[in-house]
Amino acid sequence: MDRVRVLEIVVGLFVAAGLGALFVLAMKVSNLSTFTEEGGYELIARFDNVGGLKVRSPVSVSGVRIGRVASIDYDSNTFEAVVTMTIGARYDKFPEDTSAQIFTAGLLGEQYVALEPGGSEEVLKNGDTIQLTQSALVLEQIIGKFLFSRAAEGAPSSGEANP
Repeated sequence: MDRVRVLEIVVGLFVAAGLGALFVLAMKVSNLSTFTEEGGYELIARFDNVGGLKVRSPVSVSGVRIGRVASIDYDSNTFEAVVTMTIGARYDKFPEDTSAQIFTAGLLGEQYVALEPGGSEEVLKNGDTIQLTQSALVLEQIIGKFLFSRAAEGAPSSGEANP
């Protein structure tokens, strides 16, 4: 083979390896990879508002990822969002009075479910529902409440005379 042909093959392999590396990086960043996923069990939590929580968002305890959000549905009877979480099989000792909260990673980061273990002797099993939940804080609602309270402070009361 001549040198030009060998050079073309080497460049082609280098480009293919680069594209493969970009694909793996994209899968890791987008949380779509299942390289280290393991079997587990499901827990359910009901929230008034899930904010920007998405399927495959992390579920964590003390900052350690223990699972992922499997699905988010709406219950039209109770008017609540129903979040199903898949928890890793080795994390099977959560007390029945565990609470679930939706937090945001950083100021504008992705949202995730944080579990806070309780003190009960009984543990949650596959398909159990977490009773204690706290919905996501929605930035727009907080700003709206702040502005409304500021406007209410500046408004004259009905007993005051206007100059």
